[in-house]
Amino acid sequence: MIYALADRGVRLLRERDGAEFRNPEWSRKNREAGRPFIEHQIEIINFQVALEHAARQRNDIRLVFAEELLAAMPRPSSGRDPFALRARLSDRGVVRDTAVVPDLAFGFELSDGNRRNFMVEIDRGTMPVTRSDPEQTSIARKMRVYLAAHAAGQHQRQFGWRNFRVLIVTTDEARMRTMIRALVQLRVPRSTGALLFLLTTFDALTAASPLAPAWWDGTGRRVAMI
Repeated sequence: MIYALADRGVRLLRERDGAEFRNPEWSRKNREAGRPFIEHQIEIINFQVALEHAARQRNDIRLVFAEELLAAMPRPSSGRDPFALRARLSDRGVVRDTAVVPDLAFGFELSDGNRRNFMVEIDRGTMPVTRSDPEQTSIARKMRVYLAAHAAGQHQRQFGWRNFRVLIVTTDEARMRTMIRALVQLRVPRSTGALLFLLTTFDALTAASPLAPAWWDGTGRRVAMI
């Protein structure tokens, strides 16, 4: 069963809990939400549930949700997407301001007090991995923004994070390998390169915990998230 919050539910949450909602027209949003959007949201929630379940099986880590990450930011975010990262990309001599908004942000607090931060991209295979036109969206363009933002230290200034990695969950191994090939060809000055990313498939996460060595780094090695 899939439930959607509508206008009366929003009013109830405002009256009882003082919850804030930027967009009041939730019933209209529900009518406009198509199947691809709904299925994408389900995959995001499935991944988050898997993270919570995996974290409960261990006593040496604590899952840090997006709300806690937001509360710890150096300054409150005023934007619609508080975890958006922006970078200036140069394509054929033209410089453009470009942004990427992760599907999910979370962290793991380790037993020594350090924290590993992650941004997640849930890819259902609807976006091309590469495009000949640099102005059009693609997986490679998203990866370039992450690399450029990381190289510029934007995560430190904006979020107060010492580190972060990008997790990409995609449809199958063939598409994942295509992403890795595109990734190693990206050249972003002062970036960490392919090691910023960890990739896996939906099937791999169904068969194993997200904390298991079910990920491939940008060089094609099989690794664990932490």
